[in-house]
Amino acid sequence: MAIRQWTPGELLEVSGFFWKTAVLHTAVKLDVFTVIGDGQVSAIEVSQQLKADWNGVTRLLDALVAMELLVKIDGNYANSDSSQTFLTKTSPQYLGHIMMHHHHLVESWSNLDQAVQSGKAIRNRSSFSREEWRESFLMGMFNLAMGLAPQIVPRIDLSSRKRLLDLGGGPGTYAIHFCLENPQLQAEVYDLPTTRPFAEKTISKFNLTDRISFVDGNYLEDPIPGSYDVAWLSHILHAEGPLDCRSIIQKAVGTLEPEGLIIIHEFILNNSMDGPLFPALFSLNMLLGTESGQSYSEQQLTDMLTDAGVKNIRRIPIESPNDSGLLVGNT
Repeated sequence: MAIRQWTPGELLEVSGFFWKTAVLHTAVKLDVFTVIGDGQVSAIEVSQQLKADWNGVTRLLDALVAMELLVKIDGNYANSDSSQTFLTKTSPQYLGHIMMHHHHLVESWSNLDQAVQSGKAIRNRSSFSREEWRESFLMGMFNLAMGLAPQIVPRIDLSSRKRLLDLGGGPGTYAIHFCLENPQLQAEVYDLPTTRPFAEKTISKFNLTDRISFVDGNYLEDPIPGSYDVAWLSHILHAEGPLDCRSIIQKAVGTLEPEGLIIIHEFILNNSMDGPLFPALFSLNMLLGTESGQSYSEQQLTDMLTDAGVKNIRRIPIESPNDSGLLVGNT
């Protein structure tokens, strides 16, 4: 593979890209796009609604125009089609929660050198942090899953399955979509008690409270009750070290009936551990925020499944914006 030859301009663009990130995060945090809505408004109107300085707001709005997130028409500002779709709170495709989660990670990423030198986390895990951060994290996971689930769920045949365990399922987004796709399916979301309000609210929105229930528990410390014929583990292994991952997989497999199905959804590295880019970067994110979490390669995950007695392990190809992948196996 040819090694990329970087130009000074490209290096400087990467070095300063956080300026754009800060503009986007600020606009989302202040809810600029929702304030503008589907009309055309002046900088004075925006600053009045935000109770913010006119000069500062004008500079922010003009930067958003330069980034092609807003459109300027006769001195007034309007959302672009993309901003209207993804950045206004009234849109069902709103991505603001995950962007606020990213915003909460900025401070730790600015101190990555400390984590690299010490080999230790320098922030708390999002699922255990204060309520505002936890809400952004959980609803951000909902944002992402709402975009991915409709692509992933139809790729997995659960037409003969009756009971699904969504282990560490957060708001229950995947359990919801699996149940919508498979009318015969019942599901349980197993996660921390602090997650229950978000999950039950989300499940209720989809009118699935009679088919999806929530079970309080910590999958590292507590047993997993019940018997299932499908176990879905989406983005939970990367937060743990190899030994705990093996324990989690073994627990999940232990709940499955004969010929049960276990599905792992993760940011999967290649076997040399040096790509794709997003899983490699995400492994650093886990260094910053967990005791021993990391991204895992396909071979590492396959070995964990094999050691738990899983057979017929295969990769299901999917296209996702962050290089996530699926591994499936049978008990």
